[in-house]
Amino acid sequence: MPLFQSENLIYYYPDREKPALKDINLRIEEGEFLLITGGSGSGKSTLARVLAGLIPDFYGGRFGGKVYFQGRDMGQMNRRKLAREVGMVFQDPEKQLVMTSVEAEIAFGLENLGLPRAEMSRRVAEVLSFLDLTEVRQEFTAHLSGGQKQKLALAAILAMQPRVLVLDEPTSQLDPVAAEEFFNLIKRLNEEMGLTIILIEQRLERCYHLADRVVFMEDGQLKYEGTPEQLARWAVQRDIPFVPPVARFFARIGFPSIPVTVKEGRRLLRSNFDRREFPPLKPAVKAEPGEPVLTMSKVWFTYPNGKEALQDVSIQIATGELVAILGANGAGKSTLLKTMAGLLKPGRGRVQVMGRDLSNEGRPGDGRIAYLSQNPGDYLFQDTVEEELLFTLKNFGLPNDGIVDELLEKLNLQRYRRVNPRDLSSGERQRVALASILVTRPRLLVLDEPTRGMDYRLKDELGELLTGLRREGVSVVLVTHDIEFAAAYATRVLLLFAGRIVADGPKHQVLGQSVFYSTQIGKMCRGYVDGVLTLQDALDRLAPAWPARQVVS
Repeated sequence: MPLFQSENLIYYYPDREKPALKDINLRIEEGEFLLITGGSGSGKSTLARVLAGLIPDFYGGRFGGKVYFQGRDMGQMNRRKLAREVGMVFQDPEKQLVMTSVEAEIAFGLENLGLPRAEMSRRVAEVLSFLDLTEVRQEFTAHLSGGQKQKLALAAILAMQPRVLVLDEPTSQLDPVAAEEFFNLIKRLNEEMGLTIILIEQRLERCYHLADRVVFMEDGQLKYEGTPEQLARWAVQRDIPFVPPVARFFARIGFPSIPVTVKEGRRLLRSNFDRREFPPLKPAVKAEPGEPVLTMSKVWFTYPNGKEALQDVSIQIATGELVAILGANGAGKSTLLKTMAGLLKPGRGRVQVMGRDLSNEGRPGDGRIAYLSQNPGDYLFQDTVEEELLFTLKNFGLPNDGIVDELLEKLNLQRYRRVNPRDLSSGERQRVALASILVTRPRLLVLDEPTRGMDYRLKDELGELLTGLRREGVSVVLVTHDIEFAAAYATRVLLLFAGRIVADGPKHQVLGQSVFYSTQIGKMCRGYVDGVLTLQDALDRLAPAWPARQVVS
């Protein structure tokens, strides 16, 4: 008997004519590690909510078909009993945390289950130890880093000892190292404790190989399911980008086997390519920098609690640059962006933007500087997508000279023109928020995690949009944990750690020299063929030598 089984599942959100899920027939076995992937709005998160017992009870709407858990109709199950069996971790841990301290947060769910105090104390201590949170057990949740908050959300669920763990893009706010640690932890739970893992994810570089089975969703339906290698081959044949770059490279050159990890990719490179055929790249001709748009000189910033978020930061951003800022959670990246945008005033140092001293005068009110925070929901309060963009124009006293229609088309939002933004997926809301700040035609665009919640296709569209703006003379500065995106579209990369800039230069230089802050393709090719970061880099340099080879598997 499967652990979960759905039969002809169909679901409509309230007031929606199109189903979010349609004809879903899925079996999930006990102890399985199932990865569910697909584009933004494909129904992944909706399916996760169904499996966690949240739909239709907490979302309303119309529900058809059957979903069984251990042979029992989930619609007839007691919700408290189901909560003991199935736990869910959401994209944004802050929306899941309700108590002020770490220990209280973990105990909260146990109190709702009515457990004896001695049993609660034992479970809390055990989970704190397992997740390495003991040292912060008395800490305020608001003072935790992004990685610690995600661990805490997981701890609160694990304390209830569920049999199933449903995770909806749990690493979307984590830096590469923290994301790697989180996924390794999830795999441990699967292998050592036998937990059934249902993972919803769009960033596949670090988790694809962990799954026993992968399901691909599109337009609310299951399009394909199989092993990671089977899905990789199927997807590449159809030009579907939802597989890791290493797998896409070997599939694109017609290799008979498809590796899904860096380790496997390096082994196949060594066996089938002669490194002597790939001489070092010639240094790129350095373009003359444009006029400076932003200059930061010896900037320091300290929060009221005494934490020094920025220490002696000096940066110059030129016209038409696309600068990506990378670093660990809590390194000061968001603080740096807010200081650039004039939202925070430095304690020491100067910030000048387009000739204006933000340190003394504050940010200009004419829309030349546009800032987008990590949380798109902070920007969305109108009843339709179109009204969001029109509100920004009205706020700045600017006319609608066709810019609204232009941006709706560029960001693939035309069909959502009359839709309430709160009814959209995370990635779709991110695009609406971006459109709402672009209507002012800014000269400096400051973006905090703009790709969060976006699938591969949407990220490519965003990258092309930002590249087009850069060519028009707009300067773009963005913070991201998405190294693949930075490698594909940035002209320059900064590494920020503990409030200090530790690296600043062209992307091939900075990412090529980094061990952890590099792309999957870059890690595969490091020390073998230098100067390769992206799939296109690998195809350009390695693919021409492939056709005459005899395969060594």
